[in-house]
Amino acid sequence: MKQRRRNKLLIESPASATGDIAFNLIVFFLVCASVQPDSGRKQTIPKAETVPEEKKETENISVDLTRTTVAINSEKVDVRRFPLLMRARLRDKKAPEDRVVVVKSAPEVPYDRWIDITAMIEDAGGIITLQLEEEREVTLPE
Repeated sequence: MKQRRRNKLLIESPASATGDIAFNLIVFFLVCASVQPDSGRKQTIPKAETVPEEKKETENISVDLTRTTVAINSEKVDVRRFPLLMRARLRDKKAPEDRVVVVKSAPEVPYDRWIDITAMIEDAGGIITLQLEEEREVTLPE
């Protein structure tokens, strides 16, 4: 009589399957845990009062430069008095957005004059911004 040979080999699952199983278990528990609603003591939260906020709109100081004149807010000023007037206008302004000075310069203004005036503005505590004009051509349909 023939004897059957029994194989006593261990069957191992592939190692890559364990990561998949762990991921599926994590997703399963996250989905199950998020279904439960939070319960607690109900509270009535008071509403905030709606008070209209007053916004003060500050007007920026503008400086117009030409070859021979300097104007603060369209008022012509002597160059020697310019630093004193700028300090006086910027004295009460504490916020940076209030200290903005718009410099409008004509094309013929010499560079050294522009540098001198902008240095006076910065020394007085102003923040300089330039107003540039763009040229563009607009064509209207006929």
